[in-house]
Amino acid sequence: MKYMLIWRATDEALAGMADVDFGKMLETVGRFNDELIRAGVLVAAEGLEDPSESVVVDYSSEPPVVTDGPYGETKELFNGFYILNVSSKEEAVEWAKRAPLTGPGFKTEIRRIPTIDEFPQDNEWIQKERAWREATGQL
Repeated sequence: MKYMLIWRATDEALAGMADVDFGKMLETVGRFNDELIRAGVLVAAEGLEDPSESVVVDYSSEPPVVTDGPYGETKELFNGFYILNVSSKEEAVEWAKRAPLTGPGFKTEIRRIPTIDEFPQDNEWIQKERAWREATGQL
């Protein structure tokens, strides 16, 4: 089963990271990534650029409105993610508990990623996606 671990932090928590030595942070995260790789559970992992560089597409009007991000009232920002292929939600939780760069103001949301097999297989669009996944080696 695949699970996405979504890293979130408050503005205050992120500001507190400004004083952390970048090389030390890379080493700490790198060691955790290496554990995930050696365990054979890492599928993908990415950090995200500073939210001040983002844009938001708001679909509540036609045409959609694009504004510089992040959302004006954001209390927590999505900073990066891991996708793990593990046997259970509990195993995903255990990996999240071991994550580096934690503390007050940091949270991890864990969500299962459904497989294509869980969707109606007689649906034309599911069949097209399945063919694409097979052709690209993703199935």
